[in-house]
Amino acid sequence: MNSIVPVAICDSKVSVSNSSPLLINLKNAPIPIIFPPFKTIPIPICIKIKRVCVTFNRKSSSSLHYLKPVLITLKGKVAIVTGASRGVGKGIALQLCQAGCTVFITGRRPENSASSQVSFLSSLEETAKECRDRGGECYPYYVDHSKMDEVEQFFKDVAEKTNNQLDILVNNAFSAVSQCGTGDNSRFFERDPKLWDDVNNVGLRNHYYCSVYAARIMIQNPIVPCLIVNISSVGGGVYLFNTCYGVGKCAKDRMAHDMGHELQNTNITVISLWPGAVKTELITNLIKNKDESFGEAQNEMFMNGETTEYPGKAIVHLAKDSNMKKWNSATIITADLGNYYGFRDIDGRKPANLRQVNAILALQGYTKLAKWTPNWLKFTGWQISMWLNKFKY
Repeated sequence: MNSIVPVAICDSKVSVSNSSPLLINLKNAPIPIIFPPFKTIPIPICIKIKRVCVTFNRKSSSSLHYLKPVLITLKGKVAIVTGASRGVGKGIALQLCQAGCTVFITGRRPENSASSQVSFLSSLEETAKECRDRGGECYPYYVDHSKMDEVEQFFKDVAEKTNNQLDILVNNAFSAVSQCGTGDNSRFFERDPKLWDDVNNVGLRNHYYCSVYAARIMIQNPIVPCLIVNISSVGGGVYLFNTCYGVGKCAKDRMAHDMGHELQNTNITVISLWPGAVKTELITNLIKNKDESFGEAQNEMFMNGETTEYPGKAIVHLAKDSNMKKWNSATIITADLGNYYGFRDIDGRKPANLRQVNAILALQGYTKLAKWTPNWLKFTGWQISMWLNKFKY
């Protein structure tokens, strides 16, 4: 029996991934390994399969070399993007469909959606049509992500429709946009404590539930690499908007880390993604009509920021990576992925990186200083880690 087993080669161990095809003849020895455009390498081996790992015990002295990740199409993959009517969620859904995915998108019912009151915001159905126009299949579902019974039923419906296939989950739903970024500088005790639920019921608790239901589907296909992405924010590292927002984003980063830890030896990779300043429809309109809500440097940062599809391009490249597991448990900046994989935004630009000192200064309100700080001045990874360290002694 011939079986196509995608693997990433190393000297003594081959980890399963959905990358370049290696043709392995399970009947005969020596076993021919075909890795185009390389030559066939006959190596007598015995195969031991445990979970998602294929271990090659080599009996010859032949050496195998490390190979770079090979990109493959996402055609045939199934993805869920929550909160995809507009903004970053819509941009991610568009890019996944363009890459060939079948995408299930969720949003609020028309009567509860901001699109029913604001003409420049697209509805869930309109987003689905745009996604299909990109070449992929797209199925819109109205889901209230504050109600966990609706969330659970949605995942059951997807599993039934796809015969228990789910390759990518993007946790993006967020219901507190109107409570964040509005220029309200009230301190936590001066605000209604219900703000916690407004921000973190859909924006945190729901993402945990979605990840649980998604992982239960993904784990059933142990040789197929799967990806869970939490859309987070620099607010997980520095103060932004309000206490509830920062706690929620920080918790999403930690949730990705700990879930990744528990899923380390499985086919599932979990990461948290920090987009930079994103030119969403709401932000663009806010800046054009309410300049007083942001400072001059902050306005400029957003207007020169990422399009809503740039995070989508980042997720597509992650999902295509034959060695995506190397990112497991990490919190990653979209612009860092752009540099690593070599892609640009849909308008051809390389967006500013949150590592840039002027970007952090602008977010912290030091707008004048940010304006005079050069773009090339950036924090390194270890500097960010030290800076975010919460231990003072």
